[in-house]
Parts: sequence; C-alpha cells; structure tokens
Amino acid sequence: MRELRAVDYTHEGEAFQGLFAAPDGRGPHPAVLVMHDARGLGELTPQRARMLADNGFCAMAADMYGVAHRGADWRENSKLMPALHKDPQWFRGRVVAAFEALRALPQVNAGKIGAIGFCFGGQCVLELARSGSDLAAVVSFHGLLQTQLPAKAGEVKAKVLVLTGARDPFAPLEHVELFRQEMTAAGADWQVTIYGEGYHAFTDPGAAGETGIPGLRYDPLIDRLSWASAMAMLEATLR
Repeated sequence: MRELRAVDYTHEGEAFQGLFAAPDGRGPHPAVLVMHDARGLGELTPQRARMLADNGFCAMAADMYGVAHRGADWRENSKLMPALHKDPQWFRGRVVAAFEALRALPQVNAGKIGAIGFCFGGQCVLELARSGSDLAAVVSFHGLLQTQLPAKAGEVKAKVLVLTGARDPFAPLEHVELFRQEMTAAGADWQVTIYGEGYHAFTDPGAAGETGIPGLRYDPLIDRLSWASAMAMLEATLR
C-alpha cells in the first residue's frame, strides 16, 4: 500500500493536517486535492489519494474540521459543517488554505493542480473554483451545489465537472439547474453528468449503513463510471 505522510498547515490560527501521497519519481508532478464528506476525514479520501498517486498524481486528502476533531465520531463531526456554512467566506478560506498547502509542496507542479470532492467535499471543491483560485479542474461527486457566494463573471479559472444523481435529495434537479445557470453566467467551462438511478453517496459503500440517513445508496456501476469520468477530466487538464 502506498505510503501517506502528514502535511501540517493552518487557517486563521487553527491547525490542520492533510494526508499526502506521491507517485514514483522526483517530480514535480501534477497534483489533486481530495475533499471529504460531512463525516470528516475517514478512509474514503485517503484511499482515493492513493489511487491518484498510483496513476501518477500527487494527492492530498485534506481535513476541513481540524486536528482538534480528528478521530471524533462522525455524528459529532457532522455538526461542524453547519458552522462553516454560517460564514461562507470563512468556509471558502479554509478550502483555499488546503489548496495552498498542497501547492506549496516541493513534489507538486504548482501550475497543474486539480481538486475532487465527495458530498460536502464536492461543495468544497466548487467553492474553490468559485474563489477564482488558480487551478486547472474540479470534480464534484454527489456534491452539494448551493452557495451563498455565487461565482462572479470571469473568475472561475478551473474547468468544472459535476457528477450527480437524479435521485439525490441533497442535490435535487432544481439545484442542478440553478448551478448550471450560475456557471453559465460566470462564463465558466462546465459539465454536468446526471446518473438517472444515482442517489446521494453513490461512491461510498458504507455511507447508507453507517448513517441511516434516507436518500443514500452506493451504486458500484455509477462509482466506476464517475471515477472514469473524473480521471478523464484530470488527465485532460493536468497532464
């Protein structure tokens, strides 16, 4: 199994620690920021970081909740997300801090960075794109699409791919349409793929059973299809 190493960084005085995986060779390599779901930094995003490293990318699984909350029960961690939503600039700034921590690493090609995220993490990477940060691409897997700070015209530098399910109660089709309108008005280069039988958390085998939240369902076919689409986006924009 590919080794993960800790990357320490801060945001407004709070300590954070990402988990970084690098491909073979000295680099610098193209890189991908990986953002977790509402439960916090568990097993999924470090696994995806390793998969990306196996495909020649540096990758860092970031932690939106901070070192002080590492290892907490997912129910406690999930309560931290609404606090971030109450202050959209603070929320966006925390995502940008993780991006800057990845970009500063010596193994990373600072001009070739993308970001992917799952559920809440999907919202995080869309906020990163909306911030105007200098990255090549973002991919949102079953992410939350709403924002309190819509993208401004000409500020979205990243190519944007949203992978969502038609049956996702947390990203209903009316939210998809509002997102499309927002990205079009901003002049962004965007793509949306809607999986007809996709529910929320379609990439996570354990989410529905662990949380018991309605509307969550793993789908092994959509998991594979969505990952292939994400890899195609990253290959096209970062190589």
